[in-house]
Amino acid sequence: MATVREIAALLDGDVVGDADRVITGIGKIEEASAQDISFLSNPKYEKFLGETKAGAVLVSRALDLTKHAALPPAVIQVADPYASFVVLIGTFQPAVKQLDAGIHPTAVIHPSAVIGEGASIGAYAVIGEGCTIGRNTMIFPLVVIGNFCRIGDECTLYPHSSVREQCVLGSRVILQPGAVIGSDGFGFAPLRSGAYQKIPQLGIVVLEDDVEIQANSCVDRAVMGETRIKRGTKIDNLVQIAHNITVGEDTVIAACTGIAGSTKIGSKVMIGGQVAIAGHISIADGTKLGAGTGVIKSITEENKAYWGRPAKEFMRAKRVEAATSQLPELLSRVNTLEKKIAELEQSKSDK
Repeated sequence: MATVREIAALLDGDVVGDADRVITGIGKIEEASAQDISFLSNPKYEKFLGETKAGAVLVSRALDLTKHAALPPAVIQVADPYASFVVLIGTFQPAVKQLDAGIHPTAVIHPSAVIGEGASIGAYAVIGEGCTIGRNTMIFPLVVIGNFCRIGDECTLYPHSSVREQCVLGSRVILQPGAVIGSDGFGFAPLRSGAYQKIPQLGIVVLEDDVEIQANSCVDRAVMGETRIKRGTKIDNLVQIAHNITVGEDTVIAACTGIAGSTKIGSKVMIGGQVAIAGHISIADGTKLGAGTGVIKSITEENKAYWGRPAKEFMRAKRVEAATSQLPELLSRVNTLEKKIAELEQSKSDK
């Protein structure tokens, strides 16, 4: 519970309206109650500013409030409403306790494993030979960590995630439930008989600091060397990262994307859902790939947006899509013209 004035001070914001109003919770702008604070970041939700029942709303300083005939009882103008709202989540909805401190008696830990100070290990977790677990790391029930892995400080490994042998996690890495780090790459050599011979996958996976891998995503180990996900990258649910891939810093990859082996993804790349990226190519820094894009060759120019299958520059892809939508009508016109031409030619031949 806090007053609007206190919240504004916390967020370095400016109050328009009732600064003494008491706020007890947070909510979405279209659902919030009179005791809640909400935020407006996306312009398409601006219509709710005059309709919301929220007691207070965070808005950008760039928003012109004079254009709105009705406003909530209090408005707090801040530099970044979304980032400010994230700060408030921790104030009004503090995280619940997730895991008891210490090591659960049912955890199976090899005698040679080194467990850092303050680490918590849940029921039926398995930690293999020669592993090191960093300080204040939380390993939830039913996590499996293979032999000779290194897990950094303040990591969180949720239930049913697994890290196979020799893989390395930096500090503050998060593995959501079902994430698999270091599974074998998809390597099979075709034989003359038509069968396939498995190629040993001898490399590792390295996740650098502040990487998050969400539920049921897989990062395959390298054939040789390493698959590396660099600092700050976030990978959504059901994403496949194949062997020997490198993903640059602060890249985000949305759900159901698949990236084939030995591809190099740059830094600050944004990859939408269901994107398919071929192997042995590179994607330049700052690239944006719209949902469903198929990338079959390297993208070398930085900070450009692409969409479509195969990938085209975004504005060109939109023009192609617009033209494609008119094909039935164009085909009908062509058929009509062809018929008229045939009739004219027939008329000339009759003369």
